[in-house]
Amino acid sequence: MYRWLDERLNLERFKKKYLSKVFPVHPTFFFGEIALFSFVILVLTGIYLLFSYVPSSEIVTVGGKKMPASYYSILLINKQPLGLIIRYVHHWAAHLMIAALILHMARVFFTGSFKKPREINWLVGMILFTLAILAGFTGYSLPFDALSVVATGIGYEIANSIPYIGHAIANFFFNGHFPASGSLPRLFMYHVVLLPALLSATIGLHMLIMIKQKHTQPAKNKEIVGPDKILGIPLYPQQISLMLFVFLSTTALLFFMASLLPVHNVEYFGPPTLQTPMVKPDWYLLWIYGIIKLIPGSWNIPLSATASIDPEVIGGVIAPGIILTIIALAPFFYKNDEFVNHLEPVSKRPIGTSLGVAFIVLFIVLSFTGYQAELNIPIWVCRIYTVVLPIIAFVITYLIIKKPFRS
Repeated sequence: MYRWLDERLNLERFKKKYLSKVFPVHPTFFFGEIALFSFVILVLTGIYLLFSYVPSSEIVTVGGKKMPASYYSILLINKQPLGLIIRYVHHWAAHLMIAALILHMARVFFTGSFKKPREINWLVGMILFTLAILAGFTGYSLPFDALSVVATGIGYEIANSIPYIGHAIANFFFNGHFPASGSLPRLFMYHVVLLPALLSATIGLHMLIMIKQKHTQPAKNKEIVGPDKILGIPLYPQQISLMLFVFLSTTALLFFMASLLPVHNVEYFGPPTLQTPMVKPDWYLLWIYGIIKLIPGSWNIPLSATASIDPEVIGGVIAPGIILTIIALAPFFYKNDEFVNHLEPVSKRPIGTSLGVAFIVLFIVLSFTGYQAELNIPIWVCRIYTVVLPIIAFVITYLIIKKPFRS
């Protein structure tokens, strides 16, 4: 059979060209694979949920109680033998994918692997991260219980507050004033068709560029095989065996998390009502919520008689946009004509590394600010922490990195 296929498909040439590709062995390289496998699990569990989910906000009467059809379909999924655990796995796979992407990007940044010639792939990675966030946001609305409707409505209000174009953008994205009758089908289409297709294309492009440019590797490997070759293991069978182990481990971890860490109980919050439950965004959006809380209510910049830049726009759109733009343009702050094909030590980039640590501290402080009321911390203290702690983190990191050179 193999000879028959080889004669027609030239499998030996394929094996020599692709399956013999060498992968360097480094534990942090698996963050990207964990993100990829989380996406695969998201697709598989999502297909299972599609068989029972009803993407409609139409009111149905069940047992004398009125509720949205989508909400009732979630209740039915929960009663299936595997429905509840699959739904929880789907939920945590989304969180794990975003967490793995953050760790992967942090590894790329702190090892200098985003520099020339990999600027394009860094930008592709930023697009991939943004798409993953959007997928998580659109999926959050699908249970259509009181909590998810309020949380999604906050996203609508932030988009709607953008001067001049916000109303048009919000109504186009949500198919009307959320929650309009067409909002849920539109968000469902984003979540199960458009965003998975864009994520698949972006992942494919990211991997294609990586294969074309080759992996980065520890600097000591260059001393063994030279600057233009990769020291590692072939894709088949060694790397595929490792990938299979990572995939099975990721699956087991997600089922373990789903068993111990349940998602919010839709029956507890119930269908949407006039009452508004206390809502905070998921951890990967909590930093934006923290920025909004930090912006003083008096910060209102009038643009015309009908438009202004209010604190919601500053905290929910402008400030996050500036921060993410700086991160996306990080490779272009380095002017170097040499190609970087190895993992750079942090000591070679003391300022860049210190800035990276400062940004991490900034995100942590902003996230804690989201719980400012629960922590009983005055908002003015949070504003001071937001400015001072990242600066302290930068100075300490810089001094630690530079110390070996002074001694």
